[in-house]
Amino acid sequence: MLDKMRMRVQEHCPRTVEAAGLPEAGVLIPITCVHDRPEIILTLRSQRLSTHSGEVAFPGGRRDPGDVDLCFTALREAHEEIGLLPELVDVVGPMDSLVSRFGIKVTPYVGIVPDVFDLVPNSGEIEEVFRVPVEFFLNDPREMTHRIDYEGRSWYVPSYRYEGFKIWGLTALMLAELMNTGFDAGIPLHTPYDGHK
Repeated sequence: MLDKMRMRVQEHCPRTVEAAGLPEAGVLIPITCVHDRPEIILTLRSQRLSTHSGEVAFPGGRRDPGDVDLCFTALREAHEEIGLLPELVDVVGPMDSLVSRFGIKVTPYVGIVPDVFDLVPNSGEIEEVFRVPVEFFLNDPREMTHRIDYEGRSWYVPSYRYEGFKIWGLTALMLAELMNTGFDAGIPLHTPYDGHK
């Protein structure tokens, strides 16, 4: 399953946002495989943070002046936030760039990580690290849909709840795009959601 996902993501031509002058961020979408069952690693951000506090997000953050590129940013931040060593990440490639509600251009990178590694959440930034089976998102069990008008078109973004965690906004949009690109899920993002695929 991950081999097919890898091929599809590598063949994907990511959409970039023309956003000159906007601050940039890189995030890592870490995928691991446990007993042939792929899982996505997510974080719950600390309530003490000034932005996105208490929200579910991928490890990542703003690009530092010394970062060679946004992939480096994503790996550096994943190391700082959850203790994931960059050399353990097999970077598959980038997905579509998006602009957050705070006006930051965010580029996600898909990375395959070992099923077992030492997680060391940075308590100043991360409250919890958890995993969600890819199968959960493939079934698209959304509890609601948010309509976002962006770049001249409407996006119908799913909002999920997994074991008490609310997964919504940019994170849910990135997940849905990964499910569509890497796993051929067919989750509708540009037409109103009617509950059927």
